[in-house]
Amino acid sequence: MAEAGSFAEKVKQQADIVRVIGEYIRLKKTGQNFTGLCPFHQEKTPSFAVHPVRQIYHCFGCGAGGDVFKFVQEVDKCTFPEAVRTVAEKCGIPIPRPRERSPEERRENQQRTALVEMHREAATFFARQLHEGHEGKVAAGYLGDRGLDRAAITRFGLGFAPSSGDALLRHLKSKYPEKLLEVSGLLSRNEGGRFYDRFRRRIMFPIANEAGKIIAFGGRAMGDDQPKYLNSPETPIYSKSNVLYHLDRAKEAIRKEDFAILVEGYMDAIAVARAGFANVVASCGTSLADAQIKLLGRFTRRVVVNYDPDTAGQVATERSLTLLLEKEFDVRVLALPGGADPDKFLKEQGADAYRKLLAQAPPYLDYLIGRARQMDRSTAAGKVAALNFLMPYVQRLPNRLLRSEWATRIASELRVDEPVLREALRRAAAERRSEVKPKAELLAPVVKPAERQLIRMLIEAEGFREKLAGEIISNALHRGLETERILELLISKVSEQPDPAALAAALEERDRRLLFEVLFETSFEATWEAAESCLSVLRGRRVEEELTELQKQIETKVAPAELNRLLTRRLELQRMLSRR
Repeated sequence: MAEAGSFAEKVKQQADIVRVIGEYIRLKKTGQNFTGLCPFHQEKTPSFAVHPVRQIYHCFGCGAGGDVFKFVQEVDKCTFPEAVRTVAEKCGIPIPRPRERSPEERRENQQRTALVEMHREAATFFARQLHEGHEGKVAAGYLGDRGLDRAAITRFGLGFAPSSGDALLRHLKSKYPEKLLEVSGLLSRNEGGRFYDRFRRRIMFPIANEAGKIIAFGGRAMGDDQPKYLNSPETPIYSKSNVLYHLDRAKEAIRKEDFAILVEGYMDAIAVARAGFANVVASCGTSLADAQIKLLGRFTRRVVVNYDPDTAGQVATERSLTLLLEKEFDVRVLALPGGADPDKFLKEQGADAYRKLLAQAPPYLDYLIGRARQMDRSTAAGKVAALNFLMPYVQRLPNRLLRSEWATRIASELRVDEPVLREALRRAAAERRSEVKPKAELLAPVVKPAERQLIRMLIEAEGFREKLAGEIISNALHRGLETERILELLISKVSEQPDPAALAAALEERDRRLLFEVLFETSFEATWEAAESCLSVLRGRRVEEELTELQKQIETKVAPAELNRLLTRRLELQRMLSRR
């Protein structure tokens, strides 16, 4: 709390809360106040309000509220003194000299300052090597072959570490003490205790913190050296799990666009940024850490995950989804066609094709269900495997309403009984299991009400039975249904007087039982309007199946013209579903 006469009170009196909060979220003037989407919980309709006169904020959805310092503390996850300093800097208020630090604090601060300076000097050294000697020219040629011109190389500060093993060491050792060199992460020691360059014969990517200070490097091997990518180790100024590559350049674009594109590596981030999508960051590896998600959450709650579509990329995508779901992010997944990573796709297909796919990136649930659909769900074991693939994501959803929506959708997609699935999920959660047990009632075939009514109408609706059969058979609406064999038999006999006993005798035991169950259900009024409603359900299912098949084609390598046709058709189908 800001005490009277304190520096914090002075900052609070001079600070404009609308301006400060407006740097974090998009605000719109509504009457005398400003409103926007709350950064503390997921919402689609703005319930977050800022009062410019009283200099306070309040969310009518989650109840969060307070002054400008409280907001910065909650968003940046920092202490009160840090929040005061942040607000002062944003508002251009001079900050008084800090308190006297202890000797240990002074040494640590001096060490961090020196390490940042050392990394800046190393980045300059690496950049210069691209223009010196045969190796540098080869490295520059490699970057040129990857589509990077001199402007791009300069923009992203790329460089080259020569293969000699001591070039950087010789450059630094006269300027910095041995102890500092040892903790820098730029050098290693051999068995004899002698220093040598950690990075050798590698393309160098500077890694900066949010403030734009270079604190580490990533090195890409030029030859067959392993690992292909080598990063700086943990140091006093660098912790991999607390940094997102390119965030220092992307943060303003992320706030403006209100979403981030998340890719795996340096080249992907550079390619996407150069194509005009400045709101891109990379996780510097194949896994996203909890601290990186918190860092990203300071700028947006919406993410499009665009990891490589190979096996490792799919695993990383699903691991990242798990963490993002726990933090209630709005997540979409962009799986590029042809097994291409973002860098390769942009080179082959261009920015317009990427922009189109980005706009159509499906929500995470659609992506996960699409992955579950690739499993063989025709068998009990396959259905259980699909359920257990989706189970961990359902369990990690903190929002009960979302969990309920997911359960409904999964039951429909996997054709299992919804109440039975919900009970299986409840039991698994109570027993702290991440999988469901394959009980018979869970795997029993589920027949939708629309199918049941169509069976009744094909037997009982004298006035339009043949018309109904024609609609079903002309569009093959019965294909793949649990009731396919029953409907096929009824359609073949539509011109005859229906004899339920004779029809049942022509069916196998499972279908015979199902037919009798339907015939003993409560009567309903068989009208053409009711029939059309049932047909609409089956048509919607066909659209969903076509969408699934279309997505599989999009994910294969196709020519640009064919890809545009597929994307256009997918958009048409999505619009058809949204109108239903």
